[in-house]
Amino acid sequence: MHGTRCYVRSVRWATLVLLVLLGCNDLRDFRGSWAGARVGDAAALRVGAGNSANLAIDGIDAHGLQGRIAIEGLLPETSFVSLEGAEADVLANLTFSGSPLRVYLAFVPIPDLGGDAFVVVALYDDRRIEVRLLRGGTQPLYAIFALTDA
Repeated sequence: MHGTRCYVRSVRWATLVLLVLLGCNDLRDFRGSWAGARVGDAAALRVGAGNSANLAIDGIDAHGLQGRIAIEGLLPETSFVSLEGAEADVLANLTFSGSPLRVYLAFVPIPDLGGDAFVVVALYDDRRIEVRLLRGGTQPLYAIFALTDA
């Protein structure tokens, strides 16, 4: 009987810990407005225009992100949706230094006629977001923006 009580108590504690951990990482908490400056001093990280970015996350879950992004001097507010294929692929588990909680991939049209830019939106459990904007070709872009709640 004592073993059964101990087991039940252990399962209850494990369930409680799991629920607390899941609650801390609820992606819906990232909905809303975010803003921040461009970061990185190296010339390779500062290719193209824009010193600040604004991001509005309108919808988010483990299967996708819908939002709007604007980059000062480069991109007026533009709606975007994360890539469905990436969400269904191993790319959904993409990670890198800093261990983002979740990473979303998308494309946005840039009005400078240089073509679409690849957007990487990385969410971190300390309530911050990093947005990377990349494009090759004749009008390359490479920018990193560190965003906080606006």
